[in-house]
Amino acid sequence: MVKKIELIGLGAGDINQLQFGVFKKLTQANHVYLRTKEHPVVQDLVREGMRFTSFDSVYEKHEQFEDVYQEIVQILLDKAKTEAVIYAVPGHPLVAERTVQLLLEKGEEEDIEISVTGGQSFIDALFASLKIDPIEGFQLIDGTSFRSSELQVRQHIIISQVYDQLVASDVKISLMERYPDDYEVYIVTSAGNQDECIEKVPLYELDRNLSINNLRSIYIPPIKEDRLLWRDFSRLRDIIAQLRGPNGCPWDKEQTHESLKKYLIEETYEVIDAITSGDIDHLIEELGDVLLQVLLHAQIGEDDGYFSIEDVIEGLSAKMIRRHPHVFGEVKVEDAKEVVENWQEIKRREKGEVQTSFLEGVSKELPNLLRAYELQKKAAKVGFDWEEIMPALEKVKEELEEFIKELDQTEGSLTRAKKEFGDLLFAFVNVARFLKINPEEALFETNEKFIRRFQYIEKQVEKSGKEFEEHTLEDLDKYWDEAKLKGL
Repeated sequence: MVKKIELIGLGAGDINQLQFGVFKKLTQANHVYLRTKEHPVVQDLVREGMRFTSFDSVYEKHEQFEDVYQEIVQILLDKAKTEAVIYAVPGHPLVAERTVQLLLEKGEEEDIEISVTGGQSFIDALFASLKIDPIEGFQLIDGTSFRSSELQVRQHIIISQVYDQLVASDVKISLMERYPDDYEVYIVTSAGNQDECIEKVPLYELDRNLSINNLRSIYIPPIKEDRLLWRDFSRLRDIIAQLRGPNGCPWDKEQTHESLKKYLIEETYEVIDAITSGDIDHLIEELGDVLLQVLLHAQIGEDDGYFSIEDVIEGLSAKMIRRHPHVFGEVKVEDAKEVVENWQEIKRREKGEVQTSFLEGVSKELPNLLRAYELQKKAAKVGFDWEEIMPALEKVKEELEEFIKELDQTEGSLTRAKKEFGDLLFAFVNVARFLKINPEEALFETNEKFIRRFQYIEKQVEKSGKEFEEHTLEDLDKYWDEAKLKGL
Protein backbone atom coordinates (compact mmCIF):
# COMPACT_ATOMS: atom_id res chain seq x y z
CA MET A 1 0.00 0.00 0.00
CA VAL A 2 1.24 3.46 -0.89
CA LYS A 3 1.55 5.58 2.24
CA LYS A 4 0.01 8.95 1.50
CA ILE A 5 -0.97 12.21 3.18
CA GLU A 6 -3.02 14.75 1.23
CA LEU A 7 -2.75 18.33 2.51
CA ILE A 8 -5.80 20.49 1.85
CA GLY A 9 -6.31 24.22 2.41
CA LEU A 10 -9.61 25.38 3.87
CA GLY A 11 -9.14 28.86 2.47
CA ALA A 12 -9.28 32.16 4.30
CA GLY A 13 -13.02 32.84 4.25
CA ASP A 14 -16.41 31.17 4.41
CA ILE A 15 -17.76 28.22 2.42
CA ASN A 16 -18.71 30.42 -0.55
CA GLN A 17 -15.00 31.00 -1.21
CA LEU A 18 -14.07 27.31 -1.01
CA GLN A 19 -13.04 25.68 -4.28
CA PHE A 20 -15.62 23.16 -5.51
CA GLY A 21 -13.07 20.38 -5.88
CA VAL A 22 -11.87 20.91 -2.32
CA PHE A 23 -15.50 20.98 -1.11
CA LYS A 24 -16.23 17.61 -2.75
CA LYS A 25 -13.06 15.99 -1.43
CA LEU A 26 -13.74 17.07 2.15
CA THR A 27 -17.41 16.14 2.22
CA GLN A 28 -16.95 12.78 0.48
CA ALA A 29 -13.87 11.64 2.44
CA ASN A 30 -14.24 8.84 5.01
CA HIS A 31 -12.45 10.99 7.56
CA VAL A 32 -10.62 14.31 7.69
CA TYR A 33 -8.01 15.47 10.20
CA LEU A 34 -8.15 19.20 11.04
CA ARG A 35 -5.39 21.17 12.71
CA THR A 36 -8.19 23.20 14.26
CA LYS A 37 -11.97 23.20 13.97
CA GLU A 38 -12.02 26.94 14.69
CA HIS A 39 -12.56 28.05 11.09
CA PRO A 40 -15.62 29.58 9.33
CA VAL A 41 -16.09 26.72 6.85
CA VAL A 42 -15.99 23.80 9.29
CA GLN A 43 -19.56 23.92 10.55
CA ASP A 44 -20.91 24.30 6.99
CA LEU A 45 -18.81 21.32 5.88
CA VAL A 46 -20.11 19.25 8.80
CA ARG A 47 -23.67 20.03 7.73
CA GLU A 48 -22.70 18.78 4.27
CA GLY A 49 -21.49 15.48 5.72
CA MET A 50 -17.79 15.98 6.57
CA ARG A 51 -16.52 13.71 9.35
CA PHE A 52 -13.43 14.93 11.15
CA THR A 53 -11.03 14.78 14.07
CA SER A 54 -9.41 18.03 15.18
CA PHE A 55 -6.13 18.53 17.04
CA ASP A 56 -7.37 21.41 19.21
CA SER A 57 -6.89 19.31 22.33
CA VAL A 58 -3.16 18.94 21.56
CA TYR A 59 -2.71 22.69 22.05
CA GLU A 60 -3.86 22.31 25.65
CA LYS A 61 -1.19 19.69 26.42
CA HIS A 62 1.89 21.77 25.66
CA GLU A 63 3.33 25.13 26.62
CA GLN A 64 5.38 25.52 23.43
CA PHE A 65 3.82 25.65 19.95
CA GLU A 66 6.69 23.67 18.48
CA ASP A 67 5.81 20.75 20.77
CA VAL A 68 2.19 20.97 19.58
CA TYR A 69 3.25 20.83 15.94
CA GLN A 70 5.63 17.95 16.51
CA GLU A 71 2.91 15.84 18.16
CA ILE A 72 0.37 16.56 15.42
CA VAL A 73 2.87 15.59 12.75
CA GLN A 74 3.85 12.37 14.50
CA ILE A 75 0.18 11.34 14.84
CA LEU A 76 -0.39 11.97 11.12
CA LEU A 77 2.74 10.06 10.10
CA ASP A 78 1.66 7.09 12.21
CA LYS A 79 -1.86 7.19 10.73
CA ALA A 80 -0.42 7.27 7.21
CA LYS A 81 1.17 3.83 7.74
CA THR A 82 -2.28 2.21 7.84
CA GLU A 83 -4.61 4.59 6.00
CA ALA A 84 -4.72 7.35 3.40
CA VAL A 85 -4.74 10.58 5.39
CA ILE A 86 -6.45 13.86 4.52
CA TYR A 87 -5.16 16.72 6.64
CA ALA A 88 -6.86 20.11 6.31
CA VAL A 89 -5.48 23.43 7.54
CA PRO A 90 -6.69 27.05 7.41
CA GLY A 91 -5.73 29.11 4.35
CA HIS A 92 -3.25 27.53 1.94
CA PRO A 93 -1.16 24.59 3.20
CA LEU A 94 2.10 26.19 2.09
CA VAL A 95 1.54 29.58 3.74
CA ALA A 96 2.35 29.98 7.44
CA GLU A 97 1.76 26.33 8.32
CA ARG A 98 4.52 24.85 10.46
CA THR A 99 2.90 21.38 10.60
CA VAL A 100 2.92 21.23 6.80
CA GLN A 101 6.61 22.09 6.64
CA LEU A 102 7.38 19.39 9.19
CA LEU A 103 5.30 16.84 7.24
CA LEU A 104 7.16 17.68 4.03
CA GLU A 105 10.49 17.16 5.81
CA LYS A 106 9.63 13.99 7.71
CA GLY A 107 7.34 12.45 5.11
CA GLU A 108 10.23 12.07 2.70
CA GLU A 109 12.34 10.43 5.41
CA GLU A 110 9.60 7.86 6.10
CA ASP A 111 8.78 7.28 2.41
CA ILE A 112 5.31 8.82 2.72
CA GLU A 113 3.89 10.52 -0.36
CA ILE A 114 2.78 14.09 0.38
CA SER A 115 0.46 15.98 -1.95
CA VAL A 116 -0.91 19.53 -1.68
CA THR A 117 -4.31 20.79 -2.75
CA GLY A 118 -4.86 24.55 -2.72
CA GLY A 119 -7.08 26.83 -0.79
CA GLN A 120 -7.04 30.61 -0.81
CA SER A 121 -4.29 32.01 1.38
CA PHE A 122 -5.23 34.58 4.00
CA ILE A 123 -2.46 36.75 2.52
CA ASP A 124 -4.46 37.48 -0.64
CA ALA A 125 -7.50 38.53 1.35
CA LEU A 126 -5.41 40.58 3.74
CA PHE A 127 -3.68 42.48 0.93
CA ALA A 128 -7.07 43.29 -0.54
CA SER A 129 -8.58 44.36 2.78
CA LEU A 130 -5.64 46.61 3.70
CA LYS A 131 -5.12 47.80 0.11
CA ILE A 132 -1.44 46.82 0.12
CA ASP A 133 0.61 46.25 -3.03
CA PRO A 134 3.10 43.45 -2.16
CA ILE A 135 5.51 44.75 -4.80
CA GLU A 136 6.47 47.41 -2.24
CA GLY A 137 8.04 44.66 -0.16
CA PHE A 138 6.61 42.80 2.83
CA GLN A 139 7.49 40.31 5.55
CA LEU A 140 5.27 37.46 6.68
CA ILE A 141 6.23 36.41 10.21
CA ASP A 142 5.05 33.69 12.59
CA GLY A 143 3.88 35.45 15.74
CA THR A 144 4.74 32.45 17.91
CA SER A 145 8.44 32.50 17.03
CA PHE A 146 10.28 35.59 15.86
CA ARG A 147 12.88 38.06 17.11
CA SER A 148 12.76 41.81 16.78
CA SER A 149 16.16 41.78 15.05
CA GLU A 150 14.53 40.02 12.07
CA LEU A 151 12.12 42.87 11.35
CA GLN A 152 12.58 44.93 8.19
CA VAL A 153 10.90 48.07 9.47
CA ARG A 154 10.87 49.81 6.08
CA GLN A 155 8.58 47.09 4.68
CA HIS A 156 4.97 46.06 5.25
CA ILE A 157 5.00 43.48 8.05
CA ILE A 158 2.28 40.88 8.57
CA ILE A 159 2.41 38.76 11.70
CA SER A 160 0.27 35.65 11.57
CA GLN A 161 -0.59 33.00 14.17
CA VAL A 162 -1.60 35.63 16.74
CA TYR A 163 -4.17 33.27 18.22
CA ASP A 164 -4.75 34.82 21.61
CA GLN A 165 -3.86 37.53 24.10
CA LEU A 166 -0.73 35.70 25.29
CA VAL A 167 0.79 35.55 21.80
CA ALA A 168 -0.25 39.17 21.20
CA SER A 169 1.60 40.21 24.39
CA ASP A 170 4.80 38.51 23.23
CA VAL A 171 4.44 40.14 19.81
CA LYS A 172 3.89 43.55 21.39
CA ILE A 173 7.01 43.30 23.55
CA SER A 174 9.14 42.31 20.55
CA LEU A 175 7.72 45.11 18.39
CA MET A 176 8.37 47.71 21.11
CA GLU A 177 12.08 47.02 20.75
CA ARG A 178 11.94 48.52 17.26
CA TYR A 179 8.86 50.77 17.17
CA PRO A 180 7.58 53.63 19.37
CA ASP A 181 5.04 52.50 21.98
CA ASP A 182 2.30 54.57 20.32
CA TYR A 183 3.03 53.42 16.74
CA GLU A 184 -0.25 52.61 14.98
CA VAL A 185 -0.76 48.95 14.04
CA TYR A 186 -3.75 47.02 12.69
CA ILE A 187 -5.50 43.96 14.12
CA VAL A 188 -7.05 42.09 11.19
CA THR A 189 -9.54 39.31 11.91
CA SER A 190 -11.24 37.05 9.33
CA ALA A 191 -9.87 39.00 6.36
CA GLY A 192 -11.94 38.56 3.22
CA ASN A 193 -15.12 37.09 4.67
CA GLN A 194 -18.35 38.46 6.07
CA ASP A 195 -17.01 38.63 9.64
CA GLU A 196 -13.96 40.70 8.65
CA CYS A 197 -12.81 43.20 11.26
CA ILE A 198 -9.93 45.68 10.96
CA GLU A 199 -9.03 47.66 14.08
CA LYS A 200 -6.33 50.33 14.29
CA VAL A 201 -4.68 50.60 17.72
CA PRO A 202 -1.52 52.09 19.24
CA LEU A 203 1.10 49.40 19.73
CA TYR A 204 0.89 49.49 23.53
CA GLU A 205 -2.78 48.40 23.31
CA LEU A 206 -2.15 45.49 20.96
CA ASP A 207 -2.84 42.76 23.52
CA ARG A 208 -5.90 44.29 25.19
CA ASN A 209 -9.19 42.37 25.18
CA LEU A 210 -8.25 39.83 22.52
CA SER A 211 -10.25 36.60 22.48
CA ILE A 212 -8.99 33.32 21.00
CA ASN A 213 -9.19 33.45 17.20
CA ASN A 214 -7.24 31.45 14.62
CA LEU A 215 -7.97 33.95 11.84
CA ARG A 216 -6.20 36.94 13.37
CA SER A 217 -3.14 38.71 11.96
CA ILE A 218 -1.30 41.89 12.89
CA TYR A 219 -0.30 44.40 10.23
CA ILE A 220 2.50 46.93 10.89
CA PRO A 221 2.85 49.66 8.25
CA PRO A 222 6.36 50.53 7.06
CA ILE A 223 8.15 53.32 8.90
CA LYS A 224 8.31 56.42 6.75
CA GLU A 225 9.47 59.07 9.23
CA ASP A 226 13.26 59.31 9.14
CA ARG A 227 13.62 59.99 12.87
CA LEU A 228 11.98 56.63 13.64
CA LEU A 229 14.53 54.87 11.46
CA TRP A 230 17.47 56.03 13.56
CA ARG A 231 17.37 52.74 15.50
CA ASP A 232 17.73 50.77 12.26
CA PHE A 233 21.24 49.59 11.33
CA SER A 234 20.61 49.92 7.59
CA ARG A 235 19.66 53.59 8.05
CA LEU A 236 22.91 54.22 9.95
CA ARG A 237 24.82 52.64 7.11
CA ASP A 238 23.01 54.92 4.64
CA ILE A 239 23.99 57.96 6.75
CA ILE A 240 27.68 57.01 6.68
CA ALA A 241 27.54 56.38 2.93
CA GLN A 242 25.92 59.78 2.41
CA LEU A 243 28.59 61.49 4.51
CA ARG A 244 31.26 60.08 2.19
CA GLY A 245 29.16 60.51 -0.96
CA PRO A 246 29.53 63.19 -3.67
CA ASN A 247 27.43 65.71 -1.73
CA GLY A 248 28.67 64.61 1.67
CA CYS A 249 30.97 66.10 4.30
CA PRO A 250 34.41 67.32 3.11
CA TRP A 251 36.07 66.00 6.29
CA ASP A 252 34.53 62.53 6.04
CA LYS A 253 35.33 62.26 2.33
CA GLU A 254 39.05 62.89 2.84
CA GLN A 255 39.54 60.32 5.61
CA THR A 256 41.61 57.16 5.09
CA HIS A 257 42.28 54.06 7.17
CA GLU A 258 45.55 55.65 8.25
CA SER A 259 44.08 59.04 9.19
CA LEU A 260 41.36 57.44 11.32
CA LYS A 261 43.73 55.35 13.45
CA LYS A 262 44.12 57.96 16.19
CA TYR A 263 40.36 58.46 16.49
CA LEU A 264 39.73 54.76 17.05
CA ILE A 265 42.29 54.77 19.85
CA GLU A 266 40.76 57.89 21.41
CA GLU A 267 37.21 56.58 21.20
CA THR A 268 38.24 53.26 22.73
CA TYR A 269 39.63 55.06 25.77
CA GLU A 270 36.45 57.12 25.99
CA VAL A 271 34.50 53.85 26.25
CA ILE A 272 36.78 52.73 29.07
CA ASP A 273 36.19 56.07 30.80
CA ALA A 274 32.41 55.61 30.52
CA ILE A 275 32.62 52.08 31.93
CA THR A 276 34.74 53.29 34.85
CA SER A 277 32.34 56.14 35.63
CA GLY A 278 29.34 53.81 35.54
CA ASP A 279 27.43 56.31 33.39
CA ILE A 280 25.23 54.20 31.10
CA ASP A 281 24.13 57.12 28.90
CA HIS A 282 27.77 58.07 28.42
CA LEU A 283 28.63 54.45 27.60
CA ILE A 284 25.90 54.31 24.94
CA GLU A 285 27.25 57.48 23.35
CA GLU A 286 30.88 56.31 23.37
CA LEU A 287 30.06 52.85 22.01
CA GLY A 288 28.28 54.69 19.21
CA ASP A 289 31.48 56.61 18.50
CA VAL A 290 33.44 53.35 18.27
CA LEU A 291 30.78 51.93 15.94
CA LEU A 292 31.12 55.07 13.84
CA GLN A 293 34.82 54.33 13.38
CA VAL A 294 34.07 50.75 12.30
CA LEU A 295 31.46 51.92 9.78
CA LEU A 296 33.75 54.63 8.41
CA HIS A 297 36.52 52.08 7.80
CA ALA A 298 33.99 49.72 6.18
CA GLN A 299 32.64 52.51 3.95
CA ILE A 300 36.18 53.44 2.88
CA GLY A 301 36.72 49.77 2.03
CA GLU A 302 33.51 49.73 -0.01
CA ASP A 303 34.33 53.01 -1.76
CA ASP A 304 37.74 51.63 -2.72
CA GLY A 305 36.18 48.36 -3.90
CA TYR A 306 37.98 46.11 -1.41
CA PHE A 307 35.37 45.13 1.20
CA SER A 308 32.08 46.15 2.78
CA ILE A 309 30.48 45.99 6.22
CA GLU A 310 28.89 42.66 5.17
CA ASP A 311 32.38 41.20 4.73
CA VAL A 312 33.29 42.43 8.22
CA ILE A 313 30.13 40.92 9.72
CA GLU A 314 30.53 37.64 7.83
CA GLY A 315 34.14 37.27 8.91
CA LEU A 316 33.28 37.99 12.53
CA SER A 317 30.30 35.59 12.55
CA ALA A 318 32.37 32.80 11.01
CA LYS A 319 35.21 33.37 13.50
CA MET A 320 32.89 33.37 16.51
CA ILE A 321 31.37 30.05 15.44
CA ARG A 322 34.74 28.45 14.64
CA ARG A 323 36.35 29.57 17.87
CA HIS A 324 33.45 28.58 20.12
CA PRO A 325 33.10 24.86 19.33
CA HIS A 326 31.93 24.39 22.95
CA VAL A 327 28.86 26.49 22.06
CA PHE A 328 28.27 25.75 18.36
CA GLY A 329 29.81 22.27 18.25
CA GLU A 330 30.43 19.20 20.38
CA VAL A 331 33.56 20.28 22.26
CA LYS A 332 33.35 20.26 26.08
CA VAL A 333 35.20 22.77 28.30
CA GLU A 334 35.55 23.04 32.05
CA ASP A 335 36.10 26.77 32.57
CA ALA A 336 36.97 30.13 31.00
CA LYS A 337 40.70 29.32 31.14
CA GLU A 338 40.17 26.31 28.89
CA VAL A 339 38.06 28.44 26.53
CA VAL A 340 40.98 30.87 26.10
CA GLU A 341 43.44 28.02 25.51
CA ASN A 342 41.17 26.51 22.84
CA TRP A 343 40.73 29.95 21.24
CA GLN A 344 44.48 30.44 20.93
CA GLU A 345 45.04 26.95 19.52
CA ILE A 346 42.23 27.35 16.96
CA LYS A 347 43.59 30.78 16.02
CA ARG A 348 47.07 29.33 15.48
CA ARG A 349 45.70 26.51 13.27
CA GLU A 350 43.58 28.92 11.23
CA LYS A 351 46.52 31.13 10.43
CA GLY A 352 48.76 28.13 9.67
CA GLU A 353 51.33 29.63 11.96
CA VAL A 354 54.66 27.99 12.67
CA GLN A 355 55.45 29.45 16.07
CA THR A 356 59.00 30.78 16.28
CA SER A 357 58.55 32.44 19.69
CA PHE A 358 56.15 32.03 22.56
CA LEU A 359 55.86 35.83 22.62
CA GLU A 360 54.27 36.02 19.17
CA GLY A 361 50.88 37.68 18.92
CA VAL A 362 51.50 40.59 21.31
CA SER A 363 50.88 43.69 19.20
CA LYS A 364 53.41 46.53 19.11
CA GLU A 365 50.45 48.92 18.87
CA LEU A 366 49.34 48.18 22.45
CA PRO A 367 50.01 50.81 25.12
CA ASN A 368 53.31 49.71 26.59
CA LEU A 369 52.02 49.00 30.09
CA LEU A 370 49.55 46.56 28.54
CA ARG A 371 52.21 45.18 26.21
CA ALA A 372 54.50 44.44 29.15
CA TYR A 373 51.58 42.76 30.92
CA GLU A 374 50.80 40.54 27.90
CA LEU A 375 54.46 39.64 27.29
CA GLN A 376 54.83 38.53 30.90
CA LYS A 377 51.64 36.45 30.67
CA LYS A 378 52.98 34.69 27.56
CA ALA A 379 56.31 33.93 29.26
CA ALA A 380 54.54 32.72 32.42
CA LYS A 381 52.58 30.12 30.44
CA VAL A 382 55.80 28.20 29.73
CA GLY A 383 57.12 28.47 33.29
CA PHE A 384 59.26 31.60 33.06
CA ASP A 385 57.76 33.10 36.19
CA TRP A 386 58.09 33.22 39.95
CA GLU A 387 55.83 30.93 41.92
CA GLU A 388 54.88 33.61 44.48
CA ILE A 389 54.75 37.37 44.73
CA MET A 390 57.62 38.04 47.17
CA PRO A 391 60.45 37.52 44.62
CA ALA A 392 58.56 39.85 42.27
CA LEU A 393 58.49 42.52 45.00
CA GLU A 394 62.21 42.00 45.66
CA LYS A 395 62.81 42.56 41.95
CA VAL A 396 61.01 45.92 42.21
CA LYS A 397 63.28 46.91 45.11
CA GLU A 398 66.34 45.84 43.14
CA GLU A 399 65.30 47.87 40.08
CA LEU A 400 64.50 50.89 42.25
CA GLU A 401 67.97 50.79 43.81
CA GLU A 402 69.59 50.56 40.37
CA PHE A 403 67.49 53.49 39.16
CA ILE A 404 68.50 55.63 42.16
CA LYS A 405 72.12 54.64 41.69
CA GLU A 406 72.10 55.89 38.10
CA LEU A 407 70.77 59.25 39.26
CA ASP A 408 74.02 59.71 41.21
CA GLN A 409 76.12 59.35 38.07
CA THR A 410 77.09 62.22 35.84
CA GLU A 411 78.23 61.30 32.34
CA GLY A 412 75.46 59.45 30.45
CA SER A 413 73.39 59.18 33.62
CA LEU A 414 70.09 60.13 31.95
CA THR A 415 70.47 57.44 29.29
CA ARG A 416 71.18 54.78 31.90
CA ALA A 417 68.46 56.13 34.21
CA LYS A 418 65.92 55.85 31.38
CA LYS A 419 66.84 52.19 30.92
CA GLU A 420 66.57 51.48 34.65
CA PHE A 421 63.29 53.39 34.85
CA GLY A 422 61.91 51.09 32.14
CA ASP A 423 63.13 48.06 34.10
CA LEU A 424 61.44 49.43 37.22
CA LEU A 425 58.11 49.86 35.42
CA PHE A 426 58.39 46.39 33.93
CA ALA A 427 59.00 44.92 37.39
CA PHE A 428 55.99 46.78 38.79
CA VAL A 429 53.83 45.41 35.98
CA ASN A 430 54.90 41.94 37.04
CA VAL A 431 53.66 42.60 40.57
CA ALA A 432 50.35 43.85 39.14
CA ARG A 433 50.02 40.64 37.11
CA PHE A 434 50.50 38.52 40.24
CA LEU A 435 47.70 40.47 41.93
CA LYS A 436 45.51 40.25 38.81
CA ILE A 437 45.54 44.05 38.52
CA ASN A 438 45.41 45.44 35.01
CA PRO A 439 48.22 48.06 35.08
CA GLU A 440 46.65 50.19 32.36
CA GLU A 441 43.35 50.39 34.23
CA ALA A 442 45.12 51.07 37.52
CA LEU A 443 47.11 53.96 36.05
CA PHE A 444 43.99 55.29 34.31
CA GLU A 445 42.15 55.40 37.65
CA THR A 446 45.11 57.14 39.29
CA ASN A 447 45.17 59.74 36.51
CA GLU A 448 41.47 60.37 37.02
CA LYS A 449 42.02 60.69 40.78
CA PHE A 450 44.84 63.17 40.19
CA ILE A 451 42.57 65.24 37.92
CA ARG A 452 39.79 65.35 40.53
CA ARG A 453 42.13 66.41 43.32
CA PHE A 454 44.01 68.96 41.25
CA GLN A 455 40.74 70.48 40.07
CA TYR A 456 39.76 70.79 43.74
CA ILE A 457 43.02 72.68 44.35
CA GLU A 458 42.19 74.98 41.41
CA LYS A 459 38.77 75.76 42.93
CA GLN A 460 40.29 76.53 46.33
CA VAL A 461 42.91 78.79 44.76
CA GLU A 462 40.14 80.63 42.91
CA LYS A 463 38.13 81.01 46.13
CA SER A 464 41.19 82.45 47.90
CA GLY A 465 41.30 85.41 45.50
CA LYS A 466 45.03 84.88 44.95
CA GLU A 467 46.99 83.53 42.01
CA PHE A 468 48.70 80.11 42.01
CA GLU A 469 52.08 81.79 42.19
CA GLU A 470 51.10 83.43 45.48
CA HIS A 471 50.54 80.03 47.13
CA THR A 472 53.35 78.03 48.66
CA LEU A 473 53.71 74.31 48.04
CA GLU A 474 52.56 73.79 51.64
CA ASP A 475 49.34 75.71 50.86
CA LEU A 476 48.67 73.57 47.80
CA ASP A 477 49.46 70.37 49.72
CA LYS A 478 46.91 71.41 52.32
CA TYR A 479 44.23 71.67 49.60
CA TRP A 480 45.34 68.27 48.27
CA ASP A 481 44.88 66.70 51.70
CA GLU A 482 41.42 68.28 51.94
CA ALA A 483 40.52 66.67 48.60
CA LYS A 484 41.67 63.30 49.95
CA LEU A 485 39.53 63.70 53.07
CA LYS A 486 36.52 64.46 50.85
CA GLY A 487 37.07 61.16 49.04
CA LEU A 488 38.04 62.77 45.75
